[in-house]
Amino acid sequence: MRRRPAALASAADPRFTAQMQTPRKTRIAVAGAGLIGRAHMGVAQASPRCTLSAIVDPAPAAAALAAQAGVALYGSIEELLARDRPDGLVLATPNALHVPQALQCIEAGLPVLLEKPVATTVAEGARLLHRVEATGARVLVGHHRAHSPIMATARQVIDAGQLGRLVAVMGSAVFFKPAQYFADAPWRREPGGGPILLNMIHEVHSLRMLCGEIAAVQAFKSHAVRGFAVEDTVAINLRFASGALGTFMLSDTAACARSWEQTSRENPAYASADDEDCYVITGTNGSLSVPTMRLRTYPGPQDRSWWKPFDAATVGLVREDPLKLQMEHFGAVVRGEVQPLVTARDGLLNLRVTEAIAAAAQSGGVVEIPLT
Repeated sequence: MRRRPAALASAADPRFTAQMQTPRKTRIAVAGAGLIGRAHMGVAQASPRCTLSAIVDPAPAAAALAAQAGVALYGSIEELLARDRPDGLVLATPNALHVPQALQCIEAGLPVLLEKPVATTVAEGARLLHRVEATGARVLVGHHRAHSPIMATARQVIDAGQLGRLVAVMGSAVFFKPAQYFADAPWRREPGGGPILLNMIHEVHSLRMLCGEIAAVQAFKSHAVRGFAVEDTVAINLRFASGALGTFMLSDTAACARSWEQTSRENPAYASADDEDCYVITGTNGSLSVPTMRLRTYPGPQDRSWWKPFDAATVGLVREDPLKLQMEHFGAVVRGEVQPLVTARDGLLNLRVTEAIAAAAQSGGVVEIPLT
């Protein structure tokens, strides 16, 4: 007579009910033990439905992280797949490795959370997108603000038509990076290390979520303050496919609190300025300031005049860590429960707009952006 495996219980056994009520956690490995990789490790460890299963990083310093987390350390993705295949993998490795490592995971049938940018060039990103769409691979791109409840609430207000037809958006990401930031990584002083490619890609995705696709850009750049080879300040004009226009001020040498990090209160590492906004979205019937969520609308079409007062309100919201929400979403993607909220196509479009801003800042002209 064959016996059941000891790990299983019959339906009459109380342990059976416990097993059915407590599903196995989704095993997530993290490749790259840098700052963002460690953030992913933390939310995986704290997750109710996911768990950190392994760390992949050849650097000696990663051993201490793995020991502290109580998980195995592997020097390569090949070794991970051969010895302890996870359910999903976070790729928080250097940008140049994003495409080859993502392709490696796609060929192995392993779902991936790929940190932004998806690639170092649009051409590379297009190659990755082609493979993702040809295979149906489960790839979530790590634009974590897409999971922010603040952004979701702002989009609900806009989609509900409370602002009327969108006319313009005014945005900013102005903050001061200390000298140590550049001393720790001298490559940040060189082209490709400035705020256009390091910071603006986050803003591009936010603007696309709130206002739709960006069809063209203009830009001026300056490095007058620090004198590095790379820009420190950029003024950007945007034209959206809807016909709405936008302006955006970007600087990492401006002593100002009008940036997402300093206004959203989503990351406690940054000082908070609760009364400041970094986006103002305006339409034919009103405006929404984000993230204070101050809403100004006219009561009706007959009241729309600069001589008449607005109805003023503050839209309610709940703040929650978007990195935590992103990890839960990735777990659901891995389990096949949902499609990725931020796709490889989104990642490519964000990179395309960011590259267009860099090109416009270099040429001083208008750069048109393909929307496909």
